[in-house]
Amino acid sequence: MNYQEKGSKVYLFSIVLVAVMGGLLFGYDTAVISGAEKGLQAFFLNATDFVYTDVIHGITSSSALLGCIVGSALSGICAQRLGRKRSLVVAGVFFFVSALGSYYPEFLLFEYGKPTYELMLMFNVYRIIGGIGVGLASAICPMYIAEVAPSEIRGTLVSWNQFAIIFGQLVVYFVNFLILGEHTNPIIEKTAENLYIVLPHSDQWTIFTGWRYMFGSEGIVAGLFTILVCFVPESPRYLALTGRDDKALSVLSRINGVAKARMILAEIKATVQVKSERLFSFGVMVIFVGIMLSVFQQAVGINAVLYYAPRIFDSMGMGNPMVQTVIMGIVNIAFTLVAVFMVERWGRKPLLISGSLGMALGAIGVALSNVVDVPPVVPVVSIMVYSASFMFSWGPICWVLIAEIFPNTIRGAAMAIAVAFQWIFNFIVSSTFVPMYNMHLGEMGDKFGHMFVYALYGIICVIAAIFVYKLVPETKGKTLEQMSALWRKRDKAED
Repeated sequence: MNYQEKGSKVYLFSIVLVAVMGGLLFGYDTAVISGAEKGLQAFFLNATDFVYTDVIHGITSSSALLGCIVGSALSGICAQRLGRKRSLVVAGVFFFVSALGSYYPEFLLFEYGKPTYELMLMFNVYRIIGGIGVGLASAICPMYIAEVAPSEIRGTLVSWNQFAIIFGQLVVYFVNFLILGEHTNPIIEKTAENLYIVLPHSDQWTIFTGWRYMFGSEGIVAGLFTILVCFVPESPRYLALTGRDDKALSVLSRINGVAKARMILAEIKATVQVKSERLFSFGVMVIFVGIMLSVFQQAVGINAVLYYAPRIFDSMGMGNPMVQTVIMGIVNIAFTLVAVFMVERWGRKPLLISGSLGMALGAIGVALSNVVDVPPVVPVVSIMVYSASFMFSWGPICWVLIAEIFPNTIRGAAMAIAVAFQWIFNFIVSSTFVPMYNMHLGEMGDKFGHMFVYALYGIICVIAAIFVYKLVPETKGKTLEQMSALWRKRDKAED
């Protein structure tokens, strides 16, 4: 067979395509809230047994992120004990259950369409279940792709996972737009600090039905992913780590050809003489860099923009916010492709640094737009610049790096810690965005909050650029096994 000599790119791309569907579900699940959150807010504002405040809405909109923290923290244990493949099957099941449960949270327990405190808690439970799936997929999908990909195209293939995340967000923006159709978002009016009412002429279909279809639509993709992932092979590095060398060689041969597969397997075995090592066997710095990459990816504030995009564009007073959200999704796709095609040519660090500075420029542009009078197009374009800069840098490249920098023997545990920090800070940023965005101060009113939050994100972006320049190693062209030697050398130098 030809693949015995050179391997099969078709085989490689087909299994990577299935794996990146996990990224698509990641994006779909985290962004579905952007179109549904106003209808959801209006639904629970109709409750008579509790007051649905700004803070509660912020937590409800971000509750999936609590599950993401749990899922990512468990991903290391799942990856080590169940393997990469079976862990992805588990993630798919969580996605599917969450989609159906979020669509119909009253199932068996509550009266349909009657908002209550208990129903709100049950809705959050289903969203947390979906978050566990996202947490698992967010760590294991890039890990799996990195472990099957040849080193010369690994960065490109892992970047496709981020493309799938953004594509999933774009798909759900379109799906939400189509589901809304001729209906309109509810009109919510603030009556007092942290208190709101739904105006009586609001579209009742959007309040009681529309958001359900948005959440439920994810079930189709989740079911397909769960079925397809059953047909992909286990990661060859996991197979070698667990002593199944023949199976590892078989998978590597189909991807790389037999001769190269034997060389790769020998390199893998040389680094996994011990099946697992202590987390800090390669020093503290590798763990610190991995954690801070994850922290900065969220601390720059991007997910606050993605989750609340329609609300933000609505506040800028420039046309249909749902249309602008879809346009932003298309821009995000285009700039993610920049990273996909340039990551192996330009390297990881240049993309991260330039993206950080571009985000800072966009964030400061939005902040200044709330201090001086400018046409609405200025903050809209600034938001687009901010988002686009993230998409060719921190979006994909962070995932590439945290899938690459950790040595084989600690990758599962180290990635679990790094990704858990990512979701912790995602929750912090997303749950604090609305209260900060709505802050009032003197004559500036709510414009102070708008200015403050983007100025804060802009400053963090600059700090992120400095961090990358000083501490992050360039991994372009290096094998996963070479990263072990790099960190051992650094650890000895620090001693």
